Amino acid sequence: MALPAPRWLRREVLVGLALGQFVSLLITSTGFSSSELARRGVNAPTSQSLLNYILLALVYGGIMIYKRQLLTVKWYYYLILSIVDVEANYIVVKAYQYTSLTSVMLLDCWAIPCVLFLTWIFLKTKYGLRKLFGVGICVAGVVLVVFSDVHASERKSKGPSPLKGDMLVIAGATLYAVSNVTEEYIVKKSSRIEVMAMLGVFGAIISGIQISILEREELRSTEWNASAVLPFIGFALAMFLFYSTVPIILKICGATMLNLSLLTSDMWAVLIRIFAYHEKVDWMYFVAFAGTAIGLIIYSYNVTSSQLTT
Repeated sequence: MALPAPRWLRREVLVGLALGQFVSLLITSTGFSSSELARRGVNAPTSQSLLNYILLALVYGGIMIYKRQLLTVKWYYYLILSIVDVEANYIVVKAYQYTSLTSVMLLDCWAIPCVLFLTWIFLKTKYGLRKLFGVGICVAGVVLVVFSDVHASERKSKGPSPLKGDMLVIAGATLYAVSNVTEEYIVKKSSRIEVMAMLGVFGAIISGIQISILEREELRSTEWNASAVLPFIGFALAMFLFYSTVPIILKICGATMLNLSLLTSDMWAVLIRIFAYHEKVDWMYFVAFAGTAIGLIIYSYNVTSSQLTT
């Protein structure tokens, strides 16, 4: 009897790990774009996401029309998914106005136990002790990153209303978990093209309505020069690539693996600060990055007796 290659060495899992880091880098780039917009006084979180949804609708909707592809999942599932997705994006971005970046980074990890619970209840996903141990190491890595940044100015300022901000982050992280699990459920029953097209269509409609109610005055008062438009476009393109890649990861590895992969976005941000801005960071960042990577591998590693071959 020969022991096959561990599950985490299989091609599809290695692809899932690589794509997970790709979307983590994309999330990091959206964070920098959002920071640049905030620095210039632009506070329109829903408007930032609108262009992404329009791109999804045009690109993937165009493919569906060209192929004359009919819906395989009821339209109202996509409506629910879009509402949850739009509001999750809005709430978390809004939280930055009230609480510190440190709190957002910590509380955003709340999405992981939510995903574990939802996939266990609704998708019947089973988690062994090894997988749970891997999850714990990943989360510990992020916590280490946050608490090692002892010189951060965020330590001195908790924001104007930290309790309100923290509650918003928890609510947003819960909605992210619901969105990820719902998308995993739909993408395994449908095609990636259909999911992206319908998410784009309904997301654009919902965002447009919300902008007309909440952000109309903000958009009017914004001075739309190159320094404001370019971060908007950069954010939209990064989000478009992110949304286009996420269904592939969900199909290969599931929502839990996706959320664990996104934990490394904070570490990628640190590397950008080092090489692009020549900032000095604490050595514990690198320990945390390595710990999170090890946690991802432990989560992916799974060899069962049924995989043994003669």
